Amino acid sequence: MKLKKLLSLKQWSHIFRNSWQFVISPQVALADKLLFTVPVLLYWVLPDFMPFLPIDDIGVTMLLTGWFVSRMERKYPALRAGR
Repeated sequence: MKLKKLLSLKQWSHIFRNSWQFVISPQVALADKLLFTVPVLLYWVLPDFMPFLPIDDIGVTMLLTGWFVSRMERKYPALRAGR
């Protein structure tokens, strides 16, 4: 993600809106949903797993959410176009 997009409120609203749509969609495979939710939940529950990194929980969640949405938009283009 480019720096301009990284700082864009419009881009982040798109990412968070689409991430929720992909997580609740019955057309997205359970394995794809778990690939996103399990690491996020583990990082929130076990924050001391990497205690010396200056990235907090929300930062990790935002990075994983951006990755998840870009991956799901490529893998399931019909869901993206269906809205």
